[in-house]
Amino acid sequence: MSEVSELMEVCAEAVRRGGEVLLDAFGRRRTIEYKSGIDLVTDADRASEAVLLEFLLERHPGAAVLAEESGASGAPGGRLRFIVDPLDGTTNYAHGLPHFAVNVGVEDEVGLVAGATYDPVRDELFLGARGQGATLNGEPVAASSRGELGRSLLCTGFPYDIHENPELPLRLFSAYMTRARAIRRMGSAALDLAYVACGRFDGFWEMKLKPWDLAPGILLVREAGGVVADFLGGQRMLEVGEICAANSHLHPQLMAVLAEVRAGRAS
Repeated sequence: MSEVSELMEVCAEAVRRGGEVLLDAFGRRRTIEYKSGIDLVTDADRASEAVLLEFLLERHPGAAVLAEESGASGAPGGRLRFIVDPLDGTTNYAHGLPHFAVNVGVEDEVGLVAGATYDPVRDELFLGARGQGATLNGEPVAASSRGELGRSLLCTGFPYDIHENPELPLRLFSAYMTRARAIRRMGSAALDLAYVACGRFDGFWEMKLKPWDLAPGILLVREAGGVVADFLGGQRMLEVGEICAANSHLHPQLMAVLAEVRAGRAS
């Protein structure tokens, strides 16, 4: 087995273990804390993360880890770095809304090499590996082929500081809302990207995300034949927390709207 395939299998097993923890606790009374503003964390986040980190560092003790709740751990400067979100969609989870996921991606010295996004409620496992395509429960997936923005179904999310800084997110939402067929706001960037990869959504944009929100999804969309970029058209999504992801036909149109909004020309 190649290293890429082995890393993909490790990511897959990790997210399944984390998902089992989340599903077991879902619907029960839980401890909820506020990290800041409207950003929540639950006891389930922490329990899932503990299981994930134990497994990943057991399989790759020389790896570095970046996780949402505990930050950086593992071996600093390791050739591999796992990027972990133990519960993407915490607000949904805390409110009993069954739409959330576990995210694990891994980087090597070249970049993102493998990743997994798991929806434990639907038992849907999205996997991607560099040069090996993207799958949903073992079946190959591809981004949609829809080419007209006016016929597209888009998705997005709002940053946690939306109350303090609403202007740009709402201007972007308004610009896309008046150009697309419809927009959905589902509450899990991990699943939004996975859904772009498998063609359920035609495009996705969001800002002020964290690496653990994005890492597997970037790879999934790429490997499914889609296109990803930051808001300036570069590939610094993990560094700047911005992403525009879509099939190859729509992506230039979405980026054009982004540019218009940022320049103050869109209405």
